[in-house]
Amino acid sequence: MSLLARRVALVLLLGLQALLLGCATVGAGGDSRDPWEGYNRKVWRFNEAVDQAVLQPVARGYQAAVPGPVRVGVGNFFGNISDVWSFVNNALQLKPRESIHSLARVGINTTVGLLGLIDVASNVDLPRHRQDFGQTLGVWGLPSGPYLVLPLLGPSTVRDTVALPVDRQGDLVSRVQDSPARLGLTGLRVVDLRADVLQAGQVIEGAALDKYTFVRDAYMQRRRGAADLPKTRPEPEERFDLPEQPDPSR
Repeated sequence: MSLLARRVALVLLLGLQALLLGCATVGAGGDSRDPWEGYNRKVWRFNEAVDQAVLQPVARGYQAAVPGPVRVGVGNFFGNISDVWSFVNNALQLKPRESIHSLARVGINTTVGLLGLIDVASNVDLPRHRQDFGQTLGVWGLPSGPYLVLPLLGPSTVRDTVALPVDRQGDLVSRVQDSPARLGLTGLRVVDLRADVLQAGQVIEGAALDKYTFVRDAYMQRRRGAADLPKTRPEPEERFDLPEQPDPSR
């Protein structure tokens, strides 16, 4: 990357950071991480309606029609594809151990694992380190910004939403030139992922008084932990912390 390109990227990142910090002050009352809750709940209800009308029935049919070992192979295949982008992001985050693991996983699973259908790497103690560009921006110090629910895509933050175009470019499925094949792979991945969390959705339905709040808090906590910010760097997302939970043993 040229010096000019690096300077432009730095200016853009600083400008985006200022924008995110400004967005964090929008709205009054409620959860400070979710100043757009009214809008988010409307999009949430739309997504829930689509999920119940389309995705859940298709996922249940897929789960009933496709044998378990085949579904595992499908999940492994897409997991192997995601490891390629995880390698890039782990490298950008200056995590040598995780980068080596991700690269080794791709090499082993693509060859010995028959194009990723068999997760050989996990059986030889090479764990998966999932990372995306939103997490990379977090490691670089960019705050998450407010919580945001995207139509069809679901929970996100301003930072993760900004990172989506980069993540799409890093997704090997999006680079398949044949349009029917690309759409077929994308649809299969969506259905396979939805089938994997059918049972989890039932648990949430039974346990959460407010499913929207439950999913929002879980998403924000998971994304915050996934960024794995260096301990020596000042924490830019402090205002978005979840409240501490009381110790049940006391």
